[in-house]
Amino acid sequence: MTRLRRGGGAAGVDSGGAARRDMRLSWVLTVLSICLSALATAAGAEGKRKLQIGVKKRVDHCPIKSRKGDVLHMHYTGKLEDGTEFDSSLPQNQPFVFSLGTGQVIKGWDQGLLGMCEGEKRKLVIPSELGYGERGAPPKIPGGATLVFEVELLKIERRSEL
Repeated sequence: MTRLRRGGGAAGVDSGGAARRDMRLSWVLTVLSICLSALATAAGAEGKRKLQIGVKKRVDHCPIKSRKGDVLHMHYTGKLEDGTEFDSSLPQNQPFVFSLGTGQVIKGWDQGLLGMCEGEKRKLVIPSELGYGERGAPPKIPGGATLVFEVELLKIERRSEL
């Protein structure tokens, strides 16, 4: 019968097995840490959704496409993801007029309306980071809201370049 003693003998053999177990455990913990880090990174990237642009009506003849600096005349209807309408230019039949790419509108519009033709209709699904963010625009738009816009480009005013 072998006794376990401090400092040598059978205890020395056993401590070699313990060292191997410790190395395996260290290796498993390292791999687990790498996997968890990759999952956290993926979850963070997944949390940042992208702007979705869908063309609902194309235009056959398109001599000019919208670009940064153009003044656009738009009709729009804005809804939350659940279908609740929060704003529209249609009831007043009054187009919304603004300069594209100059920060006058939310980032989702500045990005999602580039390259449009007069008469074209698009559906924009705008994540909160490109909309009103975590603060929202109370009372109609809650914080963190994804916005869904149906837009129609009525007219492009191109500023002459100097």
